[in-house]
This record gives sequence, structure tokens and C-alpha cells, in this order.
Amino acid sequence: MPSKKLHLLAIGAHIGDAEITAGLLVSKYAAAGHRATVLHMTAGEKGNPRMDHLEYRRQRIREAEAAARKFGAAECIVLDHPDGELRSDEKTIYEVCDLVRRLKPDIVLTHWRGSYHRDHRAAYNITMEGGFLAALPGIKRTEPAHLIRGLYYLENWEDLEDYHPDLWLDVTDVFETWVAGCREHQLLRGEVSFNYLHYYTGLAAQHGAEVGVKYAVTVSLPPISRKRKVAYLPVETEPVLIF
Repeated sequence: MPSKKLHLLAIGAHIGDAEITAGLLVSKYAAAGHRATVLHMTAGEKGNPRMDHLEYRRQRIREAEAAARKFGAAECIVLDHPDGELRSDEKTIYEVCDLVRRLKPDIVLTHWRGSYHRDHRAAYNITMEGGFLAALPGIKRTEPAHLIRGLYYLENWEDLEDYHPDLWLDVTDVFETWVAGCREHQLLRGEVSFNYLHYYTGLAAQHGAEVGVKYAVTVSLPPISRKRKVAYLPVETEPVLIF
């Protein structure tokens, strides 16, 4: 467990993305006494063909707030960008730069760039660019510069092109908390289209089996960060199995 209290920020393109991919880690960190925030770039309001998109937006925000409470997140933020039209432009990049400086997260979780969904690709780029600008003291904004200490990409069924899992994290203890939070969402319960919860509960069980626990999630490191320096081979903490 980290020796100091950290702040974890999960950034999703739409309401539902962060819950289903980062929700287990949000729950894990919150349960351990750390601060967690969920940031939604859009409400994902155009994803229900049976509802008016403005009415569905209001419903989705209520669902997001309820899920965040179940996870133990300290804050749930929904930005006012239209679903399907998220732009990685200067205005939005600086919006996220300012949020990073205000929130001061130690860890950021977001989409991988290899997605067929344009909003997911935009969210990746906005996070990368906004986080970069947030760290530069020479960029003068209302808040002082802040450096994100750890950036990780989440495993999303829509973002799997060249996704490379690097770390498996045991989330068994918070699995039921996460399920309860996800079930606040009509979409995640599988009542609108794809059965998200069915898919991701199975994925967590699969990843748990891969590392000898009941449930686990994977994250990917930025490619530049995959090189690791160690003094000795970590056979005690990370044995390299041959069978």
C-alpha cells in the first residue's frame, strides 16, 4: 500500500466509460483511504435511441453521481461537451490542464489511443496534452503547475487496438462494491444495448485467474515508461514462472 495518501483521477470520454473500466480501481483506492475523482468528458447522452438525448443526459448524470458515491469517490465531474462531438482542441485541452492543476491528482487513468471510437481517441489526446501543459510552470494559468506522477491506460473493449497490458491489480476485495456502483447505470446493466457489466465481470474473473486471485484488472503503461531499472531480478516479488 502507498505510504502516503494519494489522489486518483479517472477520466472517461462518456459517463459509463470510467465506471466500467476504472471503477474497480476507484473503489480500491477509495476503500484504502485515498482520494478518488471521476471526470466524464461527455454525458454519453446520445447512446439511447429510445430516449430524448436531453432527458437521457439528466438521467446519466444522476446515475454517474450515484455510482461515484457507491465507489467512494470524493467528486464526480461531468463536462458540457456533446456526445459524439468531443474535440481535442486548444480550448478543451486547456480545460483539462486547469482541472489537473485544480485537482492535483497523483495518478490519472484514461483511455488508450487505439480506439475505433472518436470520442475515446479525443479523450486520450486531451488527457495527454492537458496533463503535459499542466506540468509546465511556464504555462501561466490560475492555478500553479502540477505534475501527474503516474499515468495509466485502461482496458476498454472499444480501445483494444495495440493495447498492451503491463500490470495486473487484485481488486477482489472491492468487486461487489464496484458491481453495485455499475448497476446504478441502465446502460451498464445491459438494458440499452451491449451488456457491459456481463462483459467486464467476466474480464475481471479472467484476469484474476491469470494471476492467481479471484478478480483483477489490467492497466497499460505509456510506451516510454515500460523500461524499468531494477537493482536485482525481482524473483521474490515478481517470480518469472516457467510453467
